[in-house]
Amino acid sequence: MRKVAESVSGLIILLCSCAVFGQDLVVFPAGGQSQEQQSKDEYECYGWAKNQSGFDPMALPTATEAPPQQGAPQGGVVRGAVGGAAIGGIVDGSDGAKTGAAVGAVVGGVRRNRQRRLQAQQQANWQQQQSDQYATARSGYNRAYAACLEGKGYTVK
Repeated sequence: MRKVAESVSGLIILLCSCAVFGQDLVVFPAGGQSQEQQSKDEYECYGWAKNQSGFDPMALPTATEAPPQQGAPQGGVVRGAVGGAAIGGIVDGSDGAKTGAAVGAVVGGVRRNRQRRLQAQQQANWQQQQSDQYATARSGYNRAYAACLEGKGYTVK
């Protein structure tokens, strides 16, 4: 559960940093609009763009799907050693048990490390997917927001 919370909090930090970079629109009142009129128009365009895109830049980012499940550790050095010792003991007595335990420990450790790397890669892929989805939604909002303001006589870059 703790890993899920860390994953989600890491994603929120990542998405919030994307949100800051996505807000780099500059609005210029090309028609001589007052600051008061510009604020009113920006608020109206915020609502319109939010409805058009389904994205609210003022809302906290949320994940569109749950992070990948972190499976319980399987294998490992101790489990591999026990299994290797049992097999080695059956095949070659006590000497085989010692050798089997050593080999089993190495194989178990390799297996556990492979499992950790796979879980880390799945987590990274999930975070990238969530970040990409956020960026796409933000871009749709920005296009709608800019179109609205341009329709009201502003230059938006």
